[in-house]
Amino acid sequence: MVPTSIESHHSVFPSSVHHRITYDSACGVSRADHRRTHTLNKGIQRLRTGNLPGIHHAEGYLHHKYRLNLRASTLLGNISFLVSFLGFLRTKGTTYLETLTREDLEAFIEHLQDVGLKASTVSSRVKQLKALVRFLIEEGVVAPQVLLKRLTVKVPEPLPRAIPPDELRSLLTVIDDVRNRAMILLLLRTGMRIGELLSTTVNEVLMGERKILIFEAQKNRLGRVVYFSDDARDALTVWLRKRDPQKEYLFYARGRNTMCYTTARTMFHRYLLKARLDHKSYTLHSLRHTFATELLNAGMRLECLQVLLGHASLQMTRRYARLSDRTREQEYFKAMERIEKEAIDEPDQLDRELPEIFEEAQLLAPHREELPEPA
Repeated sequence: MVPTSIESHHSVFPSSVHHRITYDSACGVSRADHRRTHTLNKGIQRLRTGNLPGIHHAEGYLHHKYRLNLRASTLLGNISFLVSFLGFLRTKGTTYLETLTREDLEAFIEHLQDVGLKASTVSSRVKQLKALVRFLIEEGVVAPQVLLKRLTVKVPEPLPRAIPPDELRSLLTVIDDVRNRAMILLLLRTGMRIGELLSTTVNEVLMGERKILIFEAQKNRLGRVVYFSDDARDALTVWLRKRDPQKEYLFYARGRNTMCYTTARTMFHRYLLKARLDHKSYTLHSLRHTFATELLNAGMRLECLQVLLGHASLQMTRRYARLSDRTREQEYFKAMERIEKEAIDEPDQLDRELPEIFEEAQLLAPHREELPEPA
């Protein structure tokens, strides 16, 4: 029998895990805030020991980002960018950010491209660069003319890599571990990002309603509710009966309270090898692409899919329409069927017309020179 909700089954989920532990009991500071503060302090220390230009303004920018309540991981990304950009300026002989020019920005972008970074990575760095320069402009450090013209990098838009139905069946067939089957089916049926699933606690799963509450998405911090199918519910039920009820998180590695992304990725790759799909370059995120593609093929509206995927804009969701537009596919094969049918039905008529054309040309050839020139 499937439990109606996680909260109602104390024999499986004791009260010790009903409330997610997010605060330090000693000082009342949330763990997230503690990580943010620690990251900020380490970042400032890193800047100060790097002998970089514009340290004072860089520290001010980091504090500005901290006040925006950015996550520790986002702060860390900004720190790495600052070290990279300021280090580049140092190699050019720049001492003060007040002398920053448009040419400096363009040279930095070319440097990123020259070292072989992917276009998407360069584009992310450009966004960070523009955010920093806007801050410096607002602070009166840099002239507004530096960003007067657009500063962008063209990024390719590849199709999402979904797993075809036959290969998906092959993959699911080889998954024999209870925990791993529940994980993969939940990713496939909910469209969750792997980071979101790994950070899901047991009290965020409502079995009776077949849904998971994501209070804060990993990527854009948007909260949403996702739902799971019968096969995912059945697999999850088996795992819930086997898992350690003292663990806070829904999925965890052996001997640990959580599971890291590397462990999950290694597990998934092992099943790809077993299913002989390792040459396909599928990743855990391919399960999310497959989820979106299958729902669109089943007739779900883009606006509904956008909410389930947690996309901030509909434009992001439209990528899947390029992969699964059944109307366009049907129109193509319908038109191609007509073209092939006409090619089969009319070749004799075409063969009869060609000799008549050549015969007429031969009859007119002797008289062409005698025809008067047009007035």
